[in-house]
Amino acid sequence: MPWDYVLESGQRLFWLYLLSSALIALLFTGFRVIRQQGFAIRQYWLHPSALLDYRYFFVSWFIKVFMLAPLLLSAKSIALWTFQLASPWLSRPDWHLSYESLALLYTACLFVASDFSRYWLHRWLHTNKWLWQFHKVHHSAPVLNPLTFYRVHPVENFLFGLRYALSAGVVTGLFMTLFGPRLSLMTIMGSNGFIFVFSLLGSNLRHSHVFLGYPAWLERVFISPAQHQVHHYSRYARFNYGGYLAVWDWLFASLMPSGKAQRSDRFGFQAQQMNDYRTIPQLLYAPFVSCYRLLNYHAKKKTVIDRRTSDGGGSRHGAAVAKPGAGTITGAGRP
Repeated sequence: MPWDYVLESGQRLFWLYLLSSALIALLFTGFRVIRQQGFAIRQYWLHPSALLDYRYFFVSWFIKVFMLAPLLLSAKSIALWTFQLASPWLSRPDWHLSYESLALLYTACLFVASDFSRYWLHRWLHTNKWLWQFHKVHHSAPVLNPLTFYRVHPVENFLFGLRYALSAGVVTGLFMTLFGPRLSLMTIMGSNGFIFVFSLLGSNLRHSHVFLGYPAWLERVFISPAQHQVHHYSRYARFNYGGYLAVWDWLFASLMPSGKAQRSDRFGFQAQQMNDYRTIPQLLYAPFVSCYRLLNYHAKKKTVIDRRTSDGGGSRHGAAVAKPGAGTITGAGRP
């Protein structure tokens, strides 16, 4: 049920994560600022974009549970297939790990593999012109709040669900092959210990207006809330793809330290570009409209090229083909 997001430690909206983020925000901004800007705070939580996030959260939950979940492979199935494939080729190591060491190693590998795969899928959503049309939904929010994390199109939700099943399943299958049935996850309140700690340290501030950065050296290792907010600036959308770890951005040249970014008062796109993403139906169907326009644009472009080729390059039929929705969020362009 939707309220399980607040009660389960494996969810970003777990009450303890929200509480810790609120306390960090208070310490960072100061109680004086909160008192002086009380009216602005109320405007923030009741902003049309925030209200849309609240409504869309329930719609997204319904689609995920009743429409997407039956289509996804489970991590358990992937783990069993991986075990069957790897068993003939891998043998158990001679050295012995204690139960505690094995639990720590397994938990760490799950965390790193999940974060690594999340980085590449997130990067792919930005660099692939078709997938970008769906990821635009998340970047269309001009105001960031914890529920903006769930402003994600069902197509993207499906891809992230498949990513998790593959990463967790492969790691689990390999550990089953190497270490047998002794596997155990190091958990805190039922959640992966590493995810619990990082979530407790203000993960909900990433989708907020509390610009909390880390020292430059630390932002090469861990993604700060400010770095993810920078990612939501249109000019820096091709940077800071990491989930919890910034090391992937550092290694693959997509890192933007929060201290080097030019601050902005607005997130997302230009006001005119938001028009197609102001209602729940628009969040759901606008990406398909954008893909159709993109497909139509490429079809027209191919026709022009074919004509020029057949004419030996001497004719200038259809001199130019304008990109669909040029200058709008529904166009083919990417930030």
